[in-house]
Amino acid sequence: MPDKEFIAVSLKNAIESGSVCWEAPSNIALVKYWGKKENQIPANPSLSFTLKNCKTTTTLNYVKVSENATLSEEIEFDVIFEGVKKESFKPKIATFFKRILPFCSYLKAFRFEVVSENSFPHSSGIASSASGMSALALCVMSLEKSLFPKIEDDFFYKKASFLARLGSGSACRSIKGDLVVWGEHKEIPLSSDAYGIQYPFKIADVFKDFQDTILLVDKGKKQVSSTVGHNLMHGHPFAAARFQQAHDHLSALIPIFKNGDLAAFIKIVEREALTLHAMMMSSDPYFLLVKPNTLAIIHKIWEKREESNIPVCFTLDAGANVHMLYPSKNKEEILEFVKNELVVYCENGHYICDEIGEGSKKL
Repeated sequence: MPDKEFIAVSLKNAIESGSVCWEAPSNIALVKYWGKKENQIPANPSLSFTLKNCKTTTTLNYVKVSENATLSEEIEFDVIFEGVKKESFKPKIATFFKRILPFCSYLKAFRFEVVSENSFPHSSGIASSASGMSALALCVMSLEKSLFPKIEDDFFYKKASFLARLGSGSACRSIKGDLVVWGEHKEIPLSSDAYGIQYPFKIADVFKDFQDTILLVDKGKKQVSSTVGHNLMHGHPFAAARFQQAHDHLSALIPIFKNGDLAAFIKIVEREALTLHAMMMSSDPYFLLVKPNTLAIIHKIWEKREESNIPVCFTLDAGANVHMLYPSKNKEEILEFVKNELVVYCENGHYICDEIGEGSKKL
């Protein structure tokens, strides 16, 4: 079993209590993963820009419990989100703890308090599972590092990504790096289905400070969860072709990132976004997450690109909100475009300005 390297075998240090804090960003996939196998394994490789401003800060407080408590398979914990105790958040975190327990058996020796907050409104329509689960996984790894001090940094971050994946697939792409690959790909050395890695090849300067302006079309809860959507790829009539397309797009992006070909980049990124939603619209049962204002914004972006020659494009997550991507040198003109023409399509006029970041940080 390739996951064996991540099993913490025996407790080395006795720690009575402690606290650790990490912040981790969200990310936006350029090549999407849609469909997964057992144990949070992706059906195809994906590639994402790590964001900078949309992030979760999590503090993990822990205290040792009695020897009898360690016999239980349930981890005891409370969740406090933005100052309020949140029982509704507990099931997802309980599932996460249950999944990682075979690799972190030392968790049974402690009781936890998970204290978390987002830099963006929780109801803003931005998925917080990637940033939230990666921040929590990093806190768990800091506890592990205290117990096993000889853990090296490379292993620390690799296992953090591995654990984060078990909480939320895309969370494994929020640990390290400005550009992250998750999923095995024949042309990317060390790529893995089990964790994300930093993109290993040359990246042209134009991509290193890309901007992401997130246009909040719909801040409500999605009518179909991502988990349900992923499962609908089983038996999907176009699944095999979609998975191959993701591999092909990732291959095509290698020279594009190297030479800075923005026109070719735009074609792939927008095709990926539209294919993602085409899979939703052609599943059984089918569903539709884009809204009329999503489509209006897309057409406005296309018009802007045509008339101005600014290399601005869009991508979408599994929802109605639009991520508008463009080089930093065009920021002033694009933000004017947002204020003058796009904000009218945003719920309550809300949008978020973000950009490419470098990953997580211990506080």
